[in-house]
Amino acid sequence: MRASILRSPSPLPGFGLSFGIMMAVLSIVVLLPIGALLGRGAMIGPGDLWDMVNSRRIWAALSLSFRASLLASLFNLAFGLMLAWVLVRYRFWGRKLIDAAVDLPFALPTAVAGISLTALYAPNGAFGQILTPLGIKVAYSELGIWMALVFIGLPFVVRTVQPVIEEIDREVEEVSATLGARRLYTLRRVILPTLTPALLTGFALALARSVGEYGSVIFIAGNLPFQTEIAPLLIVIRLEEYNYDAAAAIGIAMLLISFVMLLAINAIQIWSRRRIGLV
Repeated sequence: MRASILRSPSPLPGFGLSFGIMMAVLSIVVLLPIGALLGRGAMIGPGDLWDMVNSRRIWAALSLSFRASLLASLFNLAFGLMLAWVLVRYRFWGRKLIDAAVDLPFALPTAVAGISLTALYAPNGAFGQILTPLGIKVAYSELGIWMALVFIGLPFVVRTVQPVIEEIDREVEEVSATLGARRLYTLRRVILPTLTPALLTGFALALARSVGEYGSVIFIAGNLPFQTEIAPLLIVIRLEEYNYDAAAAIGIAMLLISFVMLLAINAIQIWSRRRIGLV
């Protein structure tokens, strides 16, 4: 029975070839690098890996990287939803310009983004001169790291949610209003359940990008140990010291933490899809 299903003709020919190419590319791009990292960790051994990771400086860098990434992704989740809603539902002067500017972090090299943000928010920068007398320090602080991660992660949420908002029929909202539902109730019980899977996908993409971000952060962070030093920078430092085992240990720690976080997000996403009947 199973063999007959596998041999059944398909309207799209070339399954075997396309599947083989897909698996080959997936292995070269994703599976082999991860396997090599885990293989290096297996050669080092769990005890030595723990000894390399278990230091105040590494835990401080890991905590900063994941904390700033999580906060930036949560902000992008809320602001990205509002921005996507405005771009889809309203017509105003400059809308197309703003819509095109959303993709700017995709095209802009991360180093250029970091230098630009530093130039703006440094104490002698255009915005820094205004914020510094108020006691707000952006550049060379955790707030600067957060702003850089918001900048590079926002397009992932907007571009993921925007097509879903375009598919929502306005008549659904009108029916809800006709039945006496208030705007907040319509948003909470009609709009958000439909958008939740896309929101979680955008959140996961922004979080994954933020955790591994390096170029835009190192310029505005200041890179002070125990204060503004991120985990990817520690990996680069260990590589420059030719301490490949320590770099692999930090990489494995980031991989495991990221895997747990993304697994939790995917579990919530599956639950939300089942709740609205998409699965």
